Parts: sequence; structure tokens; C-alpha cells
Amino acid sequence: MSDHTSPLPYRPCVGVALFNGEGKVFVGERIDTPGAWQMPQGGIDEGEDIEAAALRELQEEIGTNKAELIKIHDHPIRYDLPEHLRAKLWNGKYRGQKQTWVAMRFTGADGDIDLNADDHPEFSAWQWVELDKTLDLIVSFKRKTYEEVIGIFSDLV
Repeated sequence: MSDHTSPLPYRPCVGVALFNGEGKVFVGERIDTPGAWQMPQGGIDEGEDIEAAALRELQEEIGTNKAELIKIHDHPIRYDLPEHLRAKLWNGKYRGQKQTWVAMRFTGADGDIDLNADDHPEFSAWQWVELDKTLDLIVSFKRKTYEEVIGIFSDLV
């Protein structure tokens, strides 16, 4: 769902499909939205490359960056925030996110994952799920994005 009337820019962001040895992906339940799960994601700092941003976000959100790059999708996927969230997030500076999605292979063990490693945890719980099952877990405004992510990374499962 796109709001073509908003003059606000999209926030540059990286999304990470982190695959374990069984071909399942990591999802975390958002602390601020119980019942809403998502893959790790976050802003790209100025001058930061995509792989470095992905590894930094993993470290911040799941407490480990034990992962190796499999694939970087060649074009960003955009989504708009619902109007009621737009003013609350990122000081109202963005209409949504422009995400570059990467697939990574988790090289650590489940015990390496620590949702409380950062001072500002994002997730309250986590699990490994089949890639196509992520659609059943996410908030509705990200559904189209996740449909695209499933399409671009389904060959990796």
C-alpha cells in the first residue's frame, strides 16, 4: 500500500533473512507490538555498506553477528507506514522504509542468540520458521514486502 501524496522520503534500511542449517529463517517478536514477528532489520548508517549494516543490525538485535553473506537482493523494496505510525517513528521524518534485503547463513549456535545484548532490545522472543510461514506472523502493512522477500530467497531454502 503506497501513499503517493506523502512528500516524505523513505528511510534507507537493511533487512536480513538469516537462515539456519535447516533452511529456516530467524524471526523475532517485537517488544512494542506483541504478536507481531519480523526478521531483523534496521537503518543503514551514512557511508555504511549493506553487508556491514546487516552484520551490525544482527549484533544489535539478536546479540550475535555470526553469519556469512549468501546474497544481496539487487533492488530495494519499499513500504509505507500506516498514517498512525508515521508520526511516532523516526520523529516523523520518513513515510516508510526502502529496504535492501540480504540472505545470510547463521554460522553460530542457538545459544549465541541473546535478545538482551543491546541496551534497547527490539525482540521479546525468537524462533526459526519456514520462510513462507513468515507471512502468518508479521504486521499487515509489511505483508507485501515479505511476499517479495519469499519470492527472491525461496531458491535458497
